[in-house]
Amino acid sequence: MLKIRRAPSAGALLLRPILEGGTPHASGFLGRPGEVLDISPTERWIGADGAASSAHAWEGVGAACIAAAGGVRRVALDARGLPLRCAVGLATGALLRAWRFDRLKSGGAKPPRRIELLVDDPAPFAAPWARAEAALAGASFARDLVAEPANHLTPRAFTHRLRKLRKEGIKVTVLGRSALQRLGAGGLLAVGQGSAHPPRMVILRWKGSFAAPPVAFIGKGICFDTGGISIKGAAGMEAMRADMAGAAACAGAMLALARRRSPCPAIAVLAIAENATSAMSYRPGDVLRMMNGQSVEVVDTDAEGRLVLADALHLAARRFRPQALLDLATLTGSVVTALGHHRAGLFGNDAALAAAVTAAGEVVGERLWPLPIGEKHRADLKSEIADLKQCVPGGQGLQPDASHAAAFLREFAGGLPWAHLDIAGVETAETTEGLAAKNTPTGFGVRLLDALVERHFEDPHRL
Repeated sequence: MLKIRRAPSAGALLLRPILEGGTPHASGFLGRPGEVLDISPTERWIGADGAASSAHAWEGVGAACIAAAGGVRRVALDARGLPLRCAVGLATGALLRAWRFDRLKSGGAKPPRRIELLVDDPAPFAAPWARAEAALAGASFARDLVAEPANHLTPRAFTHRLRKLRKEGIKVTVLGRSALQRLGAGGLLAVGQGSAHPPRMVILRWKGSFAAPPVAFIGKGICFDTGGISIKGAAGMEAMRADMAGAAACAGAMLALARRRSPCPAIAVLAIAENATSAMSYRPGDVLRMMNGQSVEVVDTDAEGRLVLADALHLAARRFRPQALLDLATLTGSVVTALGHHRAGLFGNDAALAAAVTAAGEVVGERLWPLPIGEKHRADLKSEIADLKQCVPGGQGLQPDASHAAAFLREFAGGLPWAHLDIAGVETAETTEGLAAKNTPTGFGVRLLDALVERHFEDPHRL
C-alpha cells in the first residue's frame, strides 16, 4: 500500500534520492549509485544515476531506496520536484522491492512495510499511479504464486487460486482429466500421470470492450519438476517449485488487464501439472498423441515443459484464433547458459510481433534477446517412429536445446503470429540489486505482457 503525501508523517524515515553529479556533501558523498548517507536519524540520502530520466530507471532508484532502508518499517520517498513519470517509477520500484513472502513463517505474516511517496501535488499523480498499480497487482499475484512451495501449490490449489480471479471480471474455465482425455491432450496428460495430483488446463478470458480476436498468453504451469523418470540431481531441485512461473506471469498479466479495464480482449491458457516420479510416470521412448493429432517420441521426461505447452498452444490457436500467441515458460537450461540471468530468450515466427514484444520488454526493464530457429533445429527433431521427437538426446554432444524446444513448439502454433519467451534464469532474482530481493520471484513477464497489450493491441483501428 502506498500513501501519497506532501510531507512525511511523524516517525517515517525520509529517503531522499540524490543525483550523481550534484553538489558533493562534506562527508565525501557524491551521489553515486550505491552510496548511502545518513544525514540524521530521520533522513537518509541514496545515490542515483544522474542520467536517469525514464520511468524504468527511476524504478531502480526506488528499489535502491528500499534496500537502503534496511529493516525500517515506515519510510517516505522524496519525489518532490521530480517529473511525474519519474515519481511513478520511484514508487513502482519501491513497492516491487518491498514485496516479500513470509506468511508461512512462525507467527504468520508481518504487516507490510508502510511506504509514503512525497509529491508537490498529489492530484496529477492519481491517474498514472492507478495505471501503475494495476501492473503491480499482477506482478505481486505472480510472485505470490511462484513463491508458494509445491506441497501448498498443487495443481488443484493452483486452480483454486485462479478461480478467485472471477471476482475481477475474468472468466475462468477449468478442464480436468476427463475433459483433457476427450480433447486428446496427450502431452499434458502424460506429464501429469505420474503424480497423485491430476493435471488441469485453465482458461482465463478477459472480454475487453471491442470486438476483435483476443491476444493469447500460454503458460507452463509445472508446480514441481522432479524430471520424471529422467530424474534431476538433488542439487538445486528445490528451486523447481518455480517451474510454473510462466503460467503465473500469464495469470498476473490477465489480472493487470482486468484491474485497468483494458479494452483489448485477452485469454490465457495455462497447462498445469506436476512432473513426478512413480510407477505411472511416462517414459523415455514412449510415443504420445498430441491434441493436434501429431505423434511425438519422448526422449527425455525432464523436457516436459514443451509437451504441456504444445497442447495449450494448439487449444488456444484452434479454439480462439487469436491475433497473436505468446507463450512463457521456464523451459531450458541452455537459455541460461546463453544469456545468464540478464535476459530471457525470444523466439518466434513473426518479425513484427517479436519487435513489439522486445520493445515492451525494454520499456518495463524485462529485457529479451532474440535467438534463432534454424532449419537444422527442426530437422534434428526427425523421428524414425513418430512425427517428431520431443528433443534431441543429450548424449549426442552439446545441443542447442532452447532452439530445439522453440522449433518443437512452433509446430503447434497453427501458423498464427507466435512468440516464445524462455524465461528460465530470470524468474528468480540472482543478485542483491534490482527490483526483487535476492532469491525471490521477479514476476518476469507480467508487466511486459501488460505493456505489450497497451502499446500494440488496444487500438481497434490498428487491427
